[in-house]
Amino acid sequence: MIEQIKGRLAAGKGKYALVVSRFNDFITSKLVEGAIDCLQRHGAGDEQIQVAWVPGACEIAIVAKRLAESGRYVAVLCLGAVIRGQTGHYDAVCQQVVRGVGQINYDTGVPTIFGVLTCDTLEQAIERAGTKMGNAGADAAMTAMEMAHVMEQVR
Repeated sequence: MIEQIKGRLAAGKGKYALVVSRFNDFITSKLVEGAIDCLQRHGAGDEQIQVAWVPGACEIAIVAKRLAESGRYVAVLCLGAVIRGQTGHYDAVCQQVVRGVGQINYDTGVPTIFGVLTCDTLEQAIERAGTKMGNAGADAAMTAMEMAHVMEQVR
């Protein structure tokens, strides 16, 4: 029989850190609510969840890396909302955040989940923060739990 390594959707006993951008907080607050609700529905207690608010999406990676390096968390969820404006700033921010969050995974070995919305319009962000398209915060929480279990098995 072939051995398979699979994650499960259960919070387990580990702690989860959420790093959240305050910029566009009318969207990001909904992502936080979705993530916390998902973690709690899958068995996490309040003491297993820590939320760190940062000014904007560009600041997510540095705090996420510090939390991942601390050894206290089984996963770090990065939540934010970058919405395209009239300038090229959107592209620069998106590239920096994607690269930064991705690098944390390689540098620390702690699952660091990209839950940052990168949307062309405000309507798209609203849809992904709990309306038509579900809640990207809850999706990030599910990914975090699954990856925490996979990593536990491959250690």
